Amino acid sequence: MTTSAIRTASLARRERQKAETRQAILDAARELFVSEGVEATTMRAIAAKIGYTPTAIYHHFRDKDALIVELCMADFSALGQAMYSIGRIDDPVERVKRMGLAYTHFALENPSQYRFMFMTSLAHNMIDAHGQLLKTPDEDAYQFLFQTVKEGIDRGLYRPELSDPVELAQMLWGAIHGIIALWFTHCGDPHIVLRDPREVMPTMCDAMIRGALRTPA
Repeated sequence: MTTSAIRTASLARRERQKAETRQAILDAARELFVSEGVEATTMRAIAAKIGYTPTAIYHHFRDKDALIVELCMADFSALGQAMYSIGRIDDPVERVKRMGLAYTHFALENPSQYRFMFMTSLAHNMIDAHGQLLKTPDEDAYQFLFQTVKEGIDRGLYRPELSDPVELAQMLWGAIHGIIALWFTHCGDPHIVLRDPREVMPTMCDAMIRGALRTPA
């Protein structure tokens, strides 16, 4: 192997190790944010969880806010990718149903990400490395739902009293999130019988949409 090839292989190995370390930090931070709360979690605690020194973490993230920004961007991007193809569905009612199912599958397949995104309070602004206020990616997720609901209202598909897209979007999202949140918080309770949300959600979405339609299908 030539000297150049050795240097290239060494560089690739260092970059891979750097990416793996960065991902380990993000995974540990997400877990602690969910279990301990964002404000209570320190960089020192994140470092201790993965056996690193706090100084090592600061080589990857300038502070906790920078870590939170990257974590939010990564997790909401993953949700966006899971829902990408749904945007091509022309019927806004069918689109809402499919969004509910995709959202549920994402939550059950990525429980730590979901808990961090939708069951953990982030009481601060998203600021980039240059001090600029970022548009949080959950705004895009909400706008996708809001615009789909508004399109259905504009087409006259929903009952006349359901004319407020903000209210209807909140109702739909709240119902879907409620099923998932109950599962995460009470699925181990011996006194409460719960079905897997992936089994419940198709029926729930269908019943919810039928009740909202101007002329039930």
